[in-house]
Amino acid sequence: MKPSIRFTKIWNDEDMLELRVEISDGCSLFVNQIYVGHHLLSDTVSGLNRFKEQIYGGLFNLRFGEFGSEYASGALDIRMHFRNRGKLYLRIRAQSEFSRFEDQQLSSDATLHLMSEPALLDNFILGLHALSEGGIEQAELEAIDWN
Repeated sequence: MKPSIRFTKIWNDEDMLELRVEISDGCSLFVNQIYVGHHLLSDTVSGLNRFKEQIYGGLFNLRFGEFGSEYASGALDIRMHFRNRGKLYLRIRAQSEFSRFEDQQLSSDATLHLMSEPALLDNFILGLHALSEGGIEQAELEAIDWN
């Protein structure tokens, strides 16, 4: 299992997409599904294009969905940070959809940490843009081994 974040389009209409998100740090794998509006996805691509130029300490927060039982589907929060030139650090928090477990509404939650590089971020931005435009069904941010 290679470290990465992969977005796969499951469904879409004129307003939004449903994405399957697979996050792996090489040992652990967390999968959830989120809804993302086309406009938010397009804005995210624009924001990532600005962020990729900030290799001397830039920060970017990618957030799809909302955390908590009062919201539909899952949630994803990725904090991206260039700390060392040429290295992109990511802290990923993810939450599945809530479902009934005995007499409670519970979700599965995960926090994973990845490291990537500017060239891999460029590939991800291109893939996310193509996913947003309907040209492809999957976009992936590859990570590198940091152990």
